[in-house]
Amino acid sequence: MTTTSPASPAPSAAPPVLSARRRWTVLVVCALSMFLVGLDTTIVNVGLPEIGRGLGVGTRALEWVVDAYTVVLAALLIASGALADRFGRRRVFQAGLGVFGVASLACAVAPSLGFLVVARAVQGVGASMLSPVALAIVVNAMPDPRERARAIGVWAAVFGLSMAAGPVAGGGLIAAFGWRSVFWVNGPVVVAALVLVTVFVPESRGERARRLDLPGQALLTAALGLSVGVLIEGPRIGWASPLALAGYALIVVTAAGFVRVELRQSEPLMELGLFRRPPFAMAALGAVAVFVALNVTLLLTTFHLQHARGWTPLAAGTAALPLALGATLCAPWSGALVGRAGPRRPLVLAGGFLTAGGLCMVGLGRDTSVLPILLAYLLIGIGFGFANAPITNTAVGGLPPSRAGVAGAITSTARQVGSAVGIAIAGGLVTGVGPAGLAGASRPGWLLVTACGLFLFAVARASRPTSRA
Repeated sequence: MTTTSPASPAPSAAPPVLSARRRWTVLVVCALSMFLVGLDTTIVNVGLPEIGRGLGVGTRALEWVVDAYTVVLAALLIASGALADRFGRRRVFQAGLGVFGVASLACAVAPSLGFLVVARAVQGVGASMLSPVALAIVVNAMPDPRERARAIGVWAAVFGLSMAAGPVAGGGLIAAFGWRSVFWVNGPVVVAALVLVTVFVPESRGERARRLDLPGQALLTAALGLSVGVLIEGPRIGWASPLALAGYALIVVTAAGFVRVELRQSEPLMELGLFRRPPFAMAALGAVAVFVALNVTLLLTTFHLQHARGWTPLAAGTAALPLALGATLCAPWSGALVGRAGPRRPLVLAGGFLTAGGLCMVGLGRDTSVLPILLAYLLIGIGFGFANAPITNTAVGGLPPSRAGVAGAITSTARQVGSAVGIAIAGGLVTGVGPAGLAGASRPGWLLVTACGLFLFAVARASRPTSRA
């Protein structure tokens, strides 16, 4: 690898030896910050109809409120990890919290859809400085392989729980204070997190400070933005229209350009060589699949319950309680299973429950009893709870701590890509569909959720039978 320039900060020596209490305090602080990132990925979903009514916009435009955040977050995660390795993880983490907090306040006072979408994109910039950096801080603080595996399990479980809790929290906040409250609530949490990070989290850097790969960053951002943009706008412009065909061509060109640039870089943005490891490649695809399934579920049920059945945001959010409950109970269990026996068993459980949940919803109609919906929520929540810890462990297992941050960043990118793609697909299915036709239009989405669950069996087969440092 290229050596660092004289202007670069000196690489860190061995990580400081922290007491057990301090190590787990660091994990709690990082997990609190990650809870914010995950929560803001899904808390807005249940409020989309209310945001649409408040700002006078339709379903297609509303998809950008969610995907402006997730696309920017996905595109910048790896670059933010490189910045943290160079300038200090705690410093970048604090900067991310600050940007996230200010952008949240901007979202809360947004006067128009365009302003809200831009503020959500800036929020994604801040969030990108939290996710991979949090994992790198945790890995750096936990030198013991078994303890590190348990910590990664807890970290992934908290992030998964935050995603599942989003609709419930959003429904309650909107019912009590209106849709803007889902952004106001971030303020005090950010302030508390900043204080805790300053007091408890030690500074650390990567062994070698990587240079920023600006061409790779630009091409990755373009490829992701174009892909999601075509998925969102496709129903409006027509999938075979000249504009759509031009979009497909640009996606291919930017993706191919990204691969070409990364293979030629001495210090690439994304280490494509990691994808030669079957466990890592399957873990990344599994992360995409899990988050596609979650976000398709949340968006389709939100519109079905609020538009087809006339439920309030509070009622729709409360209906998601079984999903949050399943994730809450099973995510810690999954982390313990990973630490004790490796990722394979929880991945099989995750695949089985996600598949069952998707199948429960395939026959959904406007007059279907609410019980199958609640059962599907529970099954999908259980599957989601079991999935996150083993996917993260599979991605970083077998790698030294110096590469764990890169692997974790790529996996986090895959999660956000899955979120963005899931929102775009689900929104495309229901855009322009009246209340009477929503159930039928959603059926391909439920088949997709089922397919994502089945794919996790392949991820389980590729995973290591036992966790490794």
